Amino acid sequence: MGEIRNAERTQKKILEAARREFFDKGFKGSRIESIAENAGVKKQLIYHYFKGKAELLEAVLTDSATSEPDWVSQIPDNPLHIAEHRYRVNNQVRADFIKFTAWEALELRAEPTSWNKGGELALQSYTAYWKDQKKKGVVPQELEPELLALALTALTTYPIIFSNITNIITGVESTDPEFQARWSTFLTKLSEYILTSRD
Repeated sequence: MGEIRNAERTQKKILEAARREFFDKGFKGSRIESIAENAGVKKQLIYHYFKGKAELLEAVLTDSATSEPDWVSQIPDNPLHIAEHRYRVNNQVRADFIKFTAWEALELRAEPTSWNKGGELALQSYTAYWKDQKKKGVVPQELEPELLALALTALTTYPIIFSNITNIITGVESTDPEFQARWSTFLTKLSEYILTSRD
């Protein structure tokens, strides 16, 4: 039993070190040697648990997805609060992952990962949500739901990915709780402006 616990502890240390490495440097910039050093294990031990860097990334992405708190998947009933909710999720739970997706876009990696599959399904589901809202009359007729989904996705990720530009424009860090509260309020007001019918 002790050996199993030790193996689980070791794998957890490896996954934590790998998560930091992948999310900070992207897939191509990450090194198994660096992960081993930060996990306090020998490089060979990583290969004992994982076939290579791609399988280790898969394990990191799976672990990240399955360890999210329950509130992340609790979608607000009122569409006016969707953007604010997504920003809170991205900022409080997925900030490192959001930065990793920016690395992926820059690296133009072709290898399929669980992020490619899961992310694609999540974004399609988000787009379907806005299509449904348009059918219900919540989204104005002149707006395309696909473009609305894209715009709101951009608004809820931009300050996280481009924190330096956020700082230049606003004068505060995107990690500042006061900025985050202001941006959340702004997202709700903008959603209200977009989604509330005007005669």
